[in-house]
Amino acid sequence: MSISRRDFLKLAGSSTAGMALLSQLGQMGIVSAQDVTNIAFGGWGGVAEDEGVQSAIKVFMEEHPEIAVEWQHTPDAGVYSQNLLTNYAAGTAPDTSFIVSDNYETLAVSGALLDITDLIKEDPLLGQPNYFLEPQESDRCAINGRWYGIGSTWVAHHIYYNAQVFEDAGITPPGFLDDEIWAWDDFLEICNALTMDSAGRHPNDSGFDPEDIQQYAIDWPMGWWMPLVAAVFSNDGGFFNEDGLLVLDSPEAMEAMQRVADLIYVHNVAPRSASMESLGMNNTQMIDTGRLAMGIDGSWALSWINPSMMSVPIGTGALPKMVKPATCLQAHFHSVLSTTQHPEEAWQWVRFLATPFYQEHFAKIGLWTPNQTAMLTEEGLKGWITEGIHPENYAQWAADYLPAHGVAVSLPPGWIEANANFIQPAIDALANGEQAVDVFPEAVRQANEVLMEMKEDM
Repeated sequence: MSISRRDFLKLAGSSTAGMALLSQLGQMGIVSAQDVTNIAFGGWGGVAEDEGVQSAIKVFMEEHPEIAVEWQHTPDAGVYSQNLLTNYAAGTAPDTSFIVSDNYETLAVSGALLDITDLIKEDPLLGQPNYFLEPQESDRCAINGRWYGIGSTWVAHHIYYNAQVFEDAGITPPGFLDDEIWAWDDFLEICNALTMDSAGRHPNDSGFDPEDIQQYAIDWPMGWWMPLVAAVFSNDGGFFNEDGLLVLDSPEAMEAMQRVADLIYVHNVAPRSASMESLGMNNTQMIDTGRLAMGIDGSWALSWINPSMMSVPIGTGALPKMVKPATCLQAHFHSVLSTTQHPEEAWQWVRFLATPFYQEHFAKIGLWTPNQTAMLTEEGLKGWITEGIHPENYAQWAADYLPAHGVAVSLPPGWIEANANFIQPAIDALANGEQAVDVFPEAVRQANEVLMEMKEDM
């Protein structure tokens, strides 16, 4: 059985399960230790995520012997998300689940997710003021002031660089402190200096051969919206307005995205995807072999682009700023499904996933950046910053840069359809050399029609 998101909304909208369970929640107590309650937890991920969840379940069940958690793991996020919609409609959804950020608002407003606002407020740990990094956590979790999930972590894009290349060029690499973040024009000059053809010429030199580049300065991925939106935020542009409609057709947004594309097509300092494919390398391999000075990638990539796994010295720094420093914050949610028959036990598990133990496991291997303020203090950083994984300045990324410059986004109902049919094709066109002003105005207009129709349906 396969179900579209539009059909799912119609099915979910007719359910009263969420309201009924909310009224039950205040009346139920934890079951006795003699009677074990089984709850299911669904999600996706590779080996690291699978092992991390299993480790968390073991610890949780030692603390809560009256609750048994069954991990329902699917490697692919897209497959899992579609299956979740199908299973919810069939009444076979898990009690608790990973919720991809693209689906969070859709599922919440349709009644598929339990409202946990009051549970968080009353919790002696999670309810503490600024337990989470704010205002970012509320910006993504709150829908009309109510929470239907808790962010699993934070992930965002930053620069990874080959420190040897910078040392050989005599250039100071970027950092995360405000005076270490490059202005855009300075960034372009540095990119020119770090890009060379086989004769050692730079893009601004006479005779430079753009078809024979041996060392590129930067790889800024253009395959999806998140790294481009980071540039948009830096240029004082927006992603969605207060009405939940796209504004990627604003002058600021299109200028930012065009600047990223111009790194390839105007400045010749970034490789095209076809160039990387012809080399048979990804950005990690190009950095490791000296073919690429810097790669922009998600913070999750630190789990493989780290000093212990690379043959060259690796450093990290902030994205260059246009008008202001910025990066785009995202991650999946942990939620209780409204169809659960065990809301109290399900809440205890979701609560556990928002405690330091669970985040520390993934933060230590470089996959996650904490969203809990206690883990960003001097003492808290000691619990997860790991020698051999995190570069020397990585504590500044988590504790200084993200609280000041990370921008959390929420994705309205209809976003998946609007993105797949209109925004992603516009991004692909930009990546293939078309101008932002030629593709985004119409793409945004069509995408917003989808978003507005979805709002009317709900």
